[in-house]
Amino acid sequence: MISIRHATIEDNASMMGIYNEAILNATATFDTELRNSDKQLEWWNKHKQNHPVLVAEEGGRIVGWASLSPWSDRCAYDTTVEVSVYIHQDFRGQGIGSKLLQLITIEGKECGNHTVLSRITQGNESSIHIHEKEGYKSIGVMKEVGFKFGKFLDVHMMQIVY
Repeated sequence: MISIRHATIEDNASMMGIYNEAILNATATFDTELRNSDKQLEWWNKHKQNHPVLVAEEGGRIVGWASLSPWSDRCAYDTTVEVSVYIHQDFRGQGIGSKLLQLITIEGKECGNHTVLSRITQGNESSIHIHEKEGYKSIGVMKEVGFKFGKFLDVHMMQIVY
């Protein structure tokens, strides 16, 4: 049974493992260098009151996570956040990402954010679908903005305004 809860600092290693697998094998992130413990802690420390992090857990094992991160360090963007959802490779396609996106989106509104942005790399139609299901709208495509695995990739931008 999957349960979803707020992440704690003790979850960082598991979240980092899921993220590092995506770095190596997916275009869901344009990071190309594995994240180490120091970099993960730096990421964690950027998540303040209106930047929650949730984890999905099964049998004591973290199988996915979602976060709202600052969109920009400029003050006028304080209530604009970016959503991220990552699922362990063995648990994809089971609806965990959809549930995490649903709950982190609700949480984003409850903690005072105004809008959530999402960047989705071309070819990830399932991610576009679950965002649409939660009320996110397409706001455009950035053409060939990332280079990973030997090719330039487009990024679809989606947004929900509360």
